[in-house]
Amino acid sequence: MMKAAHSKPAEPFAIEPMLAEIRERRAELHKLGHIPQDLVAQFQSLGLYRAFVPEQFGGSGMDASTFLRLIESISAADGSAGWVASFGFATKYLSSLPADTLAEVYRASPDVVFAGAVFPPQTAIAEKEGYRVKGRWGFGSGSMGASLIGVGIKTNGEGGGLPRMAVMPREQVRIEENWDVIGMFATGSHDLVVDDVFVPEHYTLVRGAAPSIDTAAYRYPSMAMAAQVLAIVGAGIAREAIDELINMGTKQSITGAPTMSERPSVQIALAQMEAQLCSARAWFFEETDRVWDLAASGAEIKKIDTARLRLASTHIAKTGADVTRRAFEMSGTTGIFTSHPLSRLLMDALVVAQHAFLNDGTWQSGGAALLGLGTPPGYP
Repeated sequence: MMKAAHSKPAEPFAIEPMLAEIRERRAELHKLGHIPQDLVAQFQSLGLYRAFVPEQFGGSGMDASTFLRLIESISAADGSAGWVASFGFATKYLSSLPADTLAEVYRASPDVVFAGAVFPPQTAIAEKEGYRVKGRWGFGSGSMGASLIGVGIKTNGEGGGLPRMAVMPREQVRIEENWDVIGMFATGSHDLVVDDVFVPEHYTLVRGAAPSIDTAAYRYPSMAMAAQVLAIVGAGIAREAIDELINMGTKQSITGAPTMSERPSVQIALAQMEAQLCSARAWFFEETDRVWDLAASGAEIKKIDTARLRLASTHIAKTGADVTRRAFEMSGTTGIFTSHPLSRLLMDALVVAQHAFLNDGTWQSGGAALLGLGTPPGYP
C-alpha cells in the first residue's frame, strides 16, 4: 500500500511568539479561568479550527500528526491553553451532520469554534422537525470562546449506544462559571445551561457516527482522536517539566549540598524521564501516522487499529503524569510553592491522566479489544 503524504509540520518560528505570550500570561489565564478570545483568535490563525474541516468548505487538509504536534507545543507553554486549542479537533464531531448543514455552518468561515458537553445526556422533547432542549451539562471545556455549542440529549426510551448531540449558537446557551479544580485552571470547563431551545433535526448528530462527507480526516476514528488530543496535552506538560528541571540544575541548595546537576540521583532520574517520554511519543505518533495512512488511502480501519490508538493515548497520558511527578520530586522543596512552575505542571498533568478517555478503566477496554471481546460504546 502506498504511504500517504503527511502535511509539513509548522515551522517553529511560526508559533514561537504565541507560545512566548502564553508563557508570559500564565498567571493571568489561571486567574481569568478561561482562554480569552484574543488567544482563541490566534489559534484560529494557526489553522487549528479549520484543520479537519472538509477542503470544499475551506479546510486546510492538515493531517493528524501535524495537529497533535501543534497541540503538544501549546501545552508545553500552558496545559490549559493546549487543552482548549485541542478542541479545534471537535469539528470532527460535526462530521455526522448532513452535508447541507455543514455547508451552512461553514458558509461564512471554516474557522468555526465548536465546543460543548455531552454528559449527562438530558431528555429532549421530540417535536415536528426537531427537539426541544433543556438542561444542564458539566465540563464544557472551551465553550467560553466558542461560537457554536453542542450538548448531549436523549429521547424518552432511548439509552445506550453513542450519544446524540444538539448543536446551537453560543448565544442560546448560558455558561455558569463554576470551574473550581486543582489543575487545568484556565480551560473554562464550566456548566452549560440551556433553557427551552428548539434545535432543528438537521442540527443534531450522533457523536462518532459515520460522516456525511468522505474525507481522510472524517474517516480517521473520531472517538480515538478525542482521546489523542487530550493525551498529547500531558506529553507537552511533561516536556516542560523536564526543561524546567534542567533549568534548575545550577541552583544552589540552602543546605550547602551539591547543585542539582551534580547529584547522581538527579542525573539518573532525568535520563530515565527523557527515555520514558520519548518512547511513549514514538509509539503514539507511529500509531497516529499508520492509521492516518489507512484513512488517507481509503483502506479499512479495523477495530484493533482504533484500539491501538486508544492504548497509545492512555499510555502517553500516564507517562506524562509519571514524568511530571518525578520532575516535581527532584525539585525538592523549591517545587512545593504554588508560585513555582513545577507545582502547576504537576497538577495539570494529573488532571489530564484522570480524564474519562484516559483513566485506568481504558486499559481494561483496550485489553478486551486486543482479545477480540466486546468494548463499551465509543471504545474504540
